[in-house]
Amino acid sequence: MAAVWLWPGRALYAGPSLRLGPHSGAVACLAVGVDAPFTVRPMPGGEVRARVALVPPRVRHRLTASGDRMVFLYLDPGSADDRACRTCFTTGQEVVLAGHRHEDALLASAAELSEHTPVPQVTAWVVRATGHATTSSADPRITAAAGRLIDAGEPLPAALLAAELGLSESRFLRLFRDGTGTSYRRYRLWTQMHRAARALAAGHNLTRAAADGGFASPSHLSTAFHAMFGLPPSALLARGLAIRCLDPSPGALT
Repeated sequence: MAAVWLWPGRALYAGPSLRLGPHSGAVACLAVGVDAPFTVRPMPGGEVRARVALVPPRVRHRLTASGDRMVFLYLDPGSADDRACRTCFTTGQEVVLAGHRHEDALLASAAELSEHTPVPQVTAWVVRATGHATTSSADPRITAAAGRLIDAGEPLPAALLAAELGLSESRFLRLFRDGTGTSYRRYRLWTQMHRAARALAAGHNLTRAAADGGFASPSHLSTAFHAMFGLPPSALLARGLAIRCLDPSPGALT
């Protein structure tokens, strides 16, 4: 069975190759061929054959797997995870990067990722893949605000949370980026996806998932998901997906 782990700011898929046509997403994608190399063809031209490669956001490409299993790690563009991950690669074209410095270890541990893998083991794989170990340096006010976003029943405007914390909106937005590694708008979208995924994991349909995530309709959720990851949610749900929604630990905001 395929499995997905979702945090605010990143998502991890392990399972059969998705066999997608040409596509792009708004997030960076670290691709791992668990049992064989794969080929990435960015458009309009070029080709990279690798076992581990990083495709930047908004790069239209086609990935062709020659093995049965893949792992995809999706990272928010410009986040601390994304910036650190880019420094782990040594070769590749200007667009698609290859040659991860921990490639052998990543491949060995990627083969063990499944719906039954303990969360600390999954998190350790992500840390090795990104080269980014989080710390607990976030302002506690920002930690609390991020928690509000995860549990909110609707998207909360930055001005509201800033006022609650006694901060100007501009000061709040700067602190939020410093504390989470990404912008407030991007983090809020991830938390909406997080709440929708929790509903799906609980066995609810897309209508309930859209409502829980603060989306106007199931089609709005599908459109936002497709724009973010480059594929419709139905491409995953049709695989009998195991969904694991993970809140950030106290040290996950950096």
